[in-house]
Amino acid sequence: MNSNKKSSKSLNFDFAVLIIPVAFVASVLVYLFVFGDGSNFVGGNHDNVPLPNNYYGIVYKGGPIVPLIITLLLTVLAYSVERYMAINKAAGKGRVVSFMSGINGFLSSGKIDSAKESCSVQKGSVANVILSGLVKYQEMEKEKDLTKDQKIVSIQKEIEEATSLELPALEQNLVILSTIASVATLMGLLGTVIGMIKAFSALANAGAPDSVQLAAGISEALINTALGIGTSALAIIFYNIFTTKIDKLTYSIDEAGFTIVNTYASRNQ
Repeated sequence: MNSNKKSSKSLNFDFAVLIIPVAFVASVLVYLFVFGDGSNFVGGNHDNVPLPNNYYGIVYKGGPIVPLIITLLLTVLAYSVERYMAINKAAGKGRVVSFMSGINGFLSSGKIDSAKESCSVQKGSVANVILSGLVKYQEMEKEKDLTKDQKIVSIQKEIEEATSLELPALEQNLVILSTIASVATLMGLLGTVIGMIKAFSALANAGAPDSVQLAAGISEALINTALGIGTSALAIIFYNIFTTKIDKLTYSIDEAGFTIVNTYASRNQ
């Protein structure tokens, strides 16, 4: 089991290291060859203004901050898919609520072996923690040298240690989503400020104010804000969804641990 966890951590680390540079390269390519394609602009040249209602061209005119924000967007999507798969795997094969009901029933009737078999079928982080507690439960039933209180503490400690091994894997990479939720908005505002500076500088150099040119410059600058806010919103939504799922799993683990300890205490009075 330890070797499997080590290999899983190694794969997660490799994924975390690779996804951002890969997303950056993909974003630059999309920015240059999709948004910056000449067919999106007047005269077939990306140095000209975008064609009317051509959003690819408008996004391209958002400037060099655009591929950075797209990188953040792709990173959010990639980590969201990875966390979704990881958390679903941690929940196990069946519904956690049904699994917990079965475990509570087995413990109430003293069928520890049946509860262990149920954990083997369910799999996942919740089942792993419960299985560790049940194994220790049976060990303490055979132990003759410890007092009842010492046995209960030993079971509690085993469950806590198993939980401490499983929870970090569930929460992995969530900090990246929470960070992007803040950074994406700031990147969008930075791109907008840079775009506004360029727009007003162009007007100052041109002499007489041109409302059409000013409106076009502001529109292009605000593309960064729109992309940044959209990316931030997605990151916040996915972060909250995953933390809620993790909280439910944690609650199930705590409930199972409490039930195991209480069952042992009541059966060994």
